[in-house]
Amino acid sequence: MAVATVTPAWMHQQITAVEYDSWSEEQCAGIENMDGMVVVRPGASKRHNRLARILANALDAAAGPDWNADTDFDVRCRDVPLNNRRPDVVVYRADTIDRTPSRPEHVLMVVEVVSPGSETTDRIVKVDQYAKAGIAFYWRVEQAATGVVLVYTSVLDPATGTYRTGDMYTGTVKASAPFPVEVDLGEV
Repeated sequence: MAVATVTPAWMHQQITAVEYDSWSEEQCAGIENMDGMVVVRPGASKRHNRLARILANALDAAAGPDWNADTDFDVRCRDVPLNNRRPDVVVYRADTIDRTPSRPEHVLMVVEVVSPGSETTDRIVKVDQYAKAGIAFYWRVEQAATGVVLVYTSVLDPATGTYRTGDMYTGTVKASAPFPVEVDLGEV
């Protein structure tokens, strides 16, 4: 006899910001929300997590006392319909560390590390969402087939509300914006 599997209602209907905010951190781990629909994120590889951590540590050290850089927490891009993203790295105002959810006005920069299965989302969908939310800097990290790490930087153009392509780095990032930072990703 076959056992019927019942999927949770939240997988088939839009949820509101109020509903989402009532969920525990454990329930929210590993998911994002787009237009009120839950999107399950694939598990990240050790290399993906290491890249994110190395970048977060370097950005945190370079940011100064007014900014923090951390990994794996929600940024509420929009309340209606609900749009929560969980960037791989977020640089946010230090005085908002205890505010939940983090809002775009708290965020200076987001970084996404592209993985198999997240290419279109990280290269197109999130770029548009972060720009519309007004987040000033977006970095996308990719690995070439040769294993070389590529970092693409973008800066928000306030006049158009879209990102302008910034510098691209291979191996070592030596960026001057949003603040001077140098980080070697060649050994990852």
